[in-house]
Amino acid sequence: MNNKNQRLRMWTEQGNVTIPQLFFQHYKELRITDDEALLLLHLLAFHSEKNEFPTPTDLALRLHFNENDISLKLQRLMQKGFLEITQGVDANGKLFEKYSVYPLWERILELIEASILSKEKQEEKNLEGEIFSLFEQEFGRLLSPMEIESISMWMDIDKHSPAIIKAALKEAVLAGKLSLRYIDRILFEWKKKNITSVKQVEKHTEQFHNKTTTVQTRNQQQQETTQQKVSFYNWLEERE
Repeated sequence: MNNKNQRLRMWTEQGNVTIPQLFFQHYKELRITDDEALLLLHLLAFHSEKNEFPTPTDLALRLHFNENDISLKLQRLMQKGFLEITQGVDANGKLFEKYSVYPLWERILELIEASILSKEKQEEKNLEGEIFSLFEQEFGRLLSPMEIESISMWMDIDKHSPAIIKAALKEAVLAGKLSLRYIDRILFEWKKKNITSVKQVEKHTEQFHNKTTTVQTRNQQQQETTQQKVSFYNWLEERE
């Protein structure tokens, strides 16, 4: 093997620095400058080389920043809450200091969780606006001011989610009992049973239908067939 191939093999067999893709996607949103991002990447590279506390001199050998600039940037990263200095214990029981980027990963996860929560809230807000249109569509007419107030109270006072109200409306439609009183009873019973999600509604409805499914035998003299009949839950007549 010639010297060129030997050098190539050496390069390819060196350890790689693992950098979460989320860092590249969100560091700008966290207001980390490009210079600070590059410095963090070099800290990760030093960590992979078992040097967990590189000095500004060590870093200056790889960067186009002088030692003073590097010290200031490290301090700024710690002030922003993206970097911290922690202590470790070596094999001989000796304490040593090291840089930790754990706060950075924690901030990125918080950012992602906040984004997901914001999206969910926006979707719920959009659904709130659609609820009234859904009721008018099913009722085949415009809602009265009193009906609008009742639906609003379900969301604002009773804290029913738009998805749950939509599910209760669907249940009323299937039962052929389309009235706000009937829907209010459904919501009351669900809340009493601590049913707060559409998934729980589906499970509860399935369990009820499985229990109330009856098989009626038609006139056996005419035909030997059976018909399954599913009874709908009469929420207005539910008892303890």
